[in-house]
Amino acid sequence: MKITFLGAAKTVTGSNFLVEAAGKKFLVDCGMYQGKATEELKNEEPFLFNVNEIDFMLLTHAHIDHSGRIPKLYNEGYRNPIIATKATCDLCSIMLPDSGHIQEMEIEWKNRKRKREGKPELPPLYTAEDAEKCLEIFKPVKYDEIVDIDDNIKVRFNDAGHMLGSSIIEVWANENGEIKKAVFTGDLGNNDIPLLASPTMIESADYLIMESTYGSRLHLRNDDKAEMFLDIVSETLEKGGTVVIPSFAVGRTQEIVYELNKLKEKRTDEEFAKKYEEIMRAPVYVDSPLAISATEVFRENQDLFDDDVKEAMEKGDNPLEFPGLQFTRTADESKALNERNESSIIISASGMCEVGRIKHHLKHNLWNPNSTILFVGYQAPGTLGYRIVNGEKTVKIFGEEIAVNARIEYIEGYSGHADQEWLMNFIYSFINKPKHIFLVHGEEESQDVLKAKIIQEVGIPVTIPEFGETYDLNNTVEMVNKLEVKRDYKSIRAEVIERINKLKLEIDDMADILKDEVTSEDSKDVEVQILNERIKELEQQIVSILEG
Repeated sequence: MKITFLGAAKTVTGSNFLVEAAGKKFLVDCGMYQGKATEELKNEEPFLFNVNEIDFMLLTHAHIDHSGRIPKLYNEGYRNPIIATKATCDLCSIMLPDSGHIQEMEIEWKNRKRKREGKPELPPLYTAEDAEKCLEIFKPVKYDEIVDIDDNIKVRFNDAGHMLGSSIIEVWANENGEIKKAVFTGDLGNNDIPLLASPTMIESADYLIMESTYGSRLHLRNDDKAEMFLDIVSETLEKGGTVVIPSFAVGRTQEIVYELNKLKEKRTDEEFAKKYEEIMRAPVYVDSPLAISATEVFRENQDLFDDDVKEAMEKGDNPLEFPGLQFTRTADESKALNERNESSIIISASGMCEVGRIKHHLKHNLWNPNSTILFVGYQAPGTLGYRIVNGEKTVKIFGEEIAVNARIEYIEGYSGHADQEWLMNFIYSFINKPKHIFLVHGEEESQDVLKAKIIQEVGIPVTIPEFGETYDLNNTVEMVNKLEVKRDYKSIRAEVIERINKLKLEIDDMADILKDEVTSEDSKDVEVQILNERIKELEQQIVSILEG
């Protein structure tokens, strides 16, 4: 068995692994890169494998960083099965065409600019129609059933508790009479996600390919985040402001709606009752056509909810509905939200604020000190959401500089990813521990911390693979090849532009901070003089770059 890591290697997006086992070649996931401009350019690069040699594909779940390049794969001639749970197939049927629509909109904007510059137009990565076509090769399976690919390879999908239909995939391969087992976690769920069951514990594995998004951090527990959510929202509504929640359309939106509906059962004291009533009086808008369709998919797959939710629904208490909840389908309805003179809660995609209606709501609320932008999911470096969470004073939205005066909050406990504790618990739960663990889908810092903890506490060897590395999984794990990827000039240019923009923002921040320091009566003359000399040195370095 060999595995080549072609995505989510020392980063959190673009999941894509090529497996060679028992005479077959297959993929696990085929996701898009998201976040930095330099990362997103990788989506346009050719696949580093022969599409015609891929026998089948296993899809862990529907999130675009795991599924988003499937239409590109289809366009290049892939026609073999894509095996996934029914809920994942259902969600891909709305998420992939939505992604295609976004590709069309983004290239249309770029082409208008290229046309003015006299440059030829570019095609989208794929269209909504392309995405619709690729759905014909999806093959739905159930959790817990063993699927025979052929006489020598079988797989099983287990509930990962990350989003509806998400899976931990077990793969057994019989090679020369010896059975080897690899387990791909996909994205492991946070253990207390509303609606969903906890991740399945796996009994045995020879090799574990595990996500590590929050490998260095611990989440707030469920009760804490519910209280924080209630306090933040009620305080904002009291001031007459709007709470804007940038939320991934699939998963977090449904969980937040559920959490709002269940808050009333948390406490019965007078203070809580006042805050709860205030929230219930405020209109709650889910402003995302995709979220609306996804909520309908959730309703159609109620058998996957946890036992408490199923019991409540049998009694007629639908956790996805409550008074005041309204869905906005059209663009006109979305625009009207920002023209209303009322306090409200707006849940809108995308969760990292890169595309979609959320950017309009940020433009109309970021400047307002009475409003709150409440983040509830992971923010990849380079995204607009990441910049806001990390304290930038101004951000550019639709070409306009917007001051960040609103209250900025981040409740990490709503993340759909397991934190360090539950990643470790997943490893502890194996009766027969893996011989080797590969950490993927994480930033380097998180991976380094988690690797050290695994080695120290469990004693299992850990590898953090680089992009393009191939490992032969014999009794000793060995890297046998590394693909040399030539950097495209477009990628380098994008990186230069990104660095210039980042430097500009950092200089603006430095100017604000240093003005306060210099004008402060506490500043000593000698310190100001030293600072002056350092700024002169910086000026010289910038001049040298320009002259060069």
